Amino acid sequence: MKQNLYYPFEILYKEINECLKSGYSQNFFELVYIVEGTGIQHINKNTFNYAAGHLLLITPEDHNSFEVITTTKILFICFSDIYLKSAPVGVNEKERTQWVKRLNFILHHASHLPGCILKEEIDKALVKSLAASIVEEQRYSHLYSKELIQQLMNSLILLVARSISESLPERLSPVTDQKLLSVFQYIQDNIYFPDRLKVSVICIQFNMSPNYFGKFFKRHTGENLQDYILKSKIKIIEIRLLSSDMRINEIVSELKFSDESHLNRVFKKYKGMSPSSFRKNELAKSYPG
Repeated sequence: MKQNLYYPFEILYKEINECLKSGYSQNFFELVYIVEGTGIQHINKNTFNYAAGHLLLITPEDHNSFEVITTTKILFICFSDIYLKSAPVGVNEKERTQWVKRLNFILHHASHLPGCILKEEIDKALVKSLAASIVEEQRYSHLYSKELIQQLMNSLILLVARSISESLPERLSPVTDQKLLSVFQYIQDNIYFPDRLKVSVICIQFNMSPNYFGKFFKRHTGENLQDYILKSKIKIIEIRLLSSDMRINEIVSELKFSDESHLNRVFKKYKGMSPSSFRKNELAKSYPG
C-alpha cells in the first residue's frame, strides 16, 4: 500500500502512544522531528532508537514504522517534488532552478540509512528552534503564518541538504553525469549481490567498456569502483553494529563477505579497529557509565 500526499506540503504535530504506521511506502519526502519521547524506528529492515532532538528523513519508497516506548510528540513535515519546485527561495528564476536541481540531487541520490541526519551540534540547536517556531505558527495561525511556515520549512530543508551532502562523495555535484548517478543507484540497489557488482556486469548494464568505465568512475569520484562499494558496505556495517543486535557472522552472511576475518580486515582498514571494538566504543559514548 502506498500513501499519497495531495498538497505540495503538509505539517502535522502528533502525540503518539502506540505503534505508528505499518511499513508502507509513500510518494513524498517526510521530515520527522522528535520533540520528546523515545522509541524505535523501523526503516527498510533497519532499526534506530530515537529520542528527543532527533531529525529523521523518510524518502519516497522507504518502508517505515515507529514503535513507541515512551509517549512521543512528533512534528511531521511532508513535502513533494512539487513543493521543491515552487519553494520561494532565491530572487530570480536562475536561483530557483539551481535550488531545485541541487535539492533533488541530494535528496534523491543520498543513501538513506536509519538514524538522525544531523551531525553538528549547531545544526541540532537550529533545528530545535525552527521546529518550535513551526509548531507555534501551526497551532495559533498568526498573520502571515502560512508564509512564515514555508520560510521556516525552506531553512529546515536546507539544513537537511547540507547535512546529507557532507556524506556524499566529495566530487559529486548537481551537475554530475546522469549516467553516473544511475550507476550509484544501481550499486545501492544491488549492494547485497556481489555478482551484480562486478565491473563486467555493470559495463554491460550501462553499455560501457571496462577500460572507459574505470576512468569515467575515477574521474568523477576520485576513487575506484571497489573502494566505493566497500565504503558503502562499511556504512551498512556501522548501522548494523549500532542499530541492531546482529552478530558479526550474520553481517558477514548478509553482505556476502567470505568469512569473519575478511569482514574484520576490511572494516579495520577503513575504520582503524575491529567491528566488535567499534560497537563497544560507540555504545559506550551513547551510554556512558
